Order: sequence, then C-alpha cells, then structure tokens
Amino acid sequence: MAYDEQLADRIRELILTEPGVTEKSMFGGLAFLVNGNMSVSASGQGGLLLRVDPSETDELLSQPHAHPFEMRGRLMRGWLRVDAEGLRTKRQLEHWVARGVGYARSLPGK
Repeated sequence: MAYDEQLADRIRELILTEPGVTEKSMFGGLAFLVNGNMSVSASGQGGLLLRVDPSETDELLSQPHAHPFEMRGRLMRGWLRVDAEGLRTKRQLEHWVARGVGYARSLPGK
C-alpha cells in the first residue's frame, strides 16, 4: 500500500514554516524529519506514524485511534500509529504532528 498523498500534503501544510524540516521515504511512507530526526510520517500502512517521548507512550495510547507501533513482532516505545479516522480534522492532525515535531526538535540534530 502506498502512503496517502493527501495526508502528506496536509502534514506539509502544517510544518511548512518549521526550520530544519526535510522529507524522506522511510518505513514505506513519507517521513518528515526535523534536523535529521524522524518526527511524523504518512505511513505506507495508512494513517500516521509518529515519534514521541517514550515516557509518554502509555498515556498517548489511551487516546482514540492511537496504537502501538510494532516492528518485527516487537512493540516500539516512543513510536505510535494513529488511524486515518483520528486524523480527519485539521485540529486532530495538528495535535499529533505537534507531538511528533516537538519530540524530534528536542533531540540532538544529526
């Protein structure tokens, strides 16, 4: 499955003015990196993949449409998937994009 190009455009619109943002194909989707750190991605599996503070993973998983990110059978703390249903409005998408961008910005640049 290819990533949702409309979702990628919506993300792009939200972070257009953010300094240090680049785009890169990753995990079968289109990722948006901040100073070289992945922040959010229009996932090739649908919806959004984002990076968050690992200590906030459990709290964020209690929010609607949020799920753990699993890689090779292993749950990855600090990474979440958000279903497309949880990204329908600009406000919903802004919430998750701000989380991902904020965490990526807190990391040392690459």
